[in-house]
Amino acid sequence: MRLPNEPEPPFQINIVPMIDVIFAILTFFIMSTLFLTRSEGLPVNLPQADTAEAHAQNPLVVTIDTTGNLSLNRQPITLTALEAQVRALALTNNPPLVVINADKAVSHGQVVTVMDRLRAIEGVRMAIATQRP
Repeated sequence: MRLPNEPEPPFQINIVPMIDVIFAILTFFIMSTLFLTRSEGLPVNLPQADTAEAHAQNPLVVTIDTTGNLSLNRQPITLTALEAQVRALALTNNPPLVVINADKAVSHGQVVTVMDRLRAIEGVRMAIATQRP
């Protein structure tokens, strides 16, 4: 019980719980946007091209990194196994699109060797990944 002469305590708004809620929401949005990005291949430095086009189809991605190692859909693979694996996937997909994701430091000869192996597979369409300037 309060006495009549006792002053009323000042009105206060405690904002610490509100700040905690805002930080929790901010953390949720940051974490959810990290999962929205779609990475189709391994990280390489792509060459730039002004006439680059986007493809809506779900392609097979062959990555050639700076050391010359090959990967098919982010899984390491050898050149001879690449042809067999793409040939097996070509039977399940109606004509598959193979995107060659080669680092700009990779020698032209190695890219041509991979393309030559892929051209031996009937029905395979190829594209070279680039980035817009």
